[in-house]
Amino acid sequence: MPSLHYNVKAVRAVSPVAIGTTGTGKTSAAIDRSGYLGVEVIVDYGTVTATNAAFTLLLTEADTTNGSFTSVADEDLNGTEAAAGLAAAATRTSGVSKNVTKQVGYLGIKKYLKAKISSTVTAGTPVGVTFLLHTPRHAPAA
Repeated sequence: MPSLHYNVKAVRAVSPVAIGTTGTGKTSAAIDRSGYLGVEVIVDYGTVTATNAAFTLLLTEADTTNGSFTSVADEDLNGTEAAAGLAAAATRTSGVSKNVTKQVGYLGIKKYLKAKISSTVTAGTPVGVTFLLHTPRHAPAA
């Protein structure tokens, strides 16, 4: 029976946490994607109470851990960072604008990735980011 279990590796990028002060947000450490051809970036949002809160995801890439990280080009994404973010909403609905999981895929060739999640308000909303590395060069991976 086909299974993803041995063909993916989940790496926590940002532990579930209130992302804090307006605009500052949380940035992950550099994630090494060596041995994998793709990455799916999973963003989990908890209960959002502020209707004016908007959350933004920014993915950056580099060839080395201490190199210059630059924004990932749109053509290197499946989906968009904006779609993986969370817009302000007049009312919050579970599964749509709070308590929801969003994702975007990375197709680029850089070895290292970082994720930054930030908010337009000082947010007590817990947010977590996981990188799901997939399509290993040598399977099984786990």
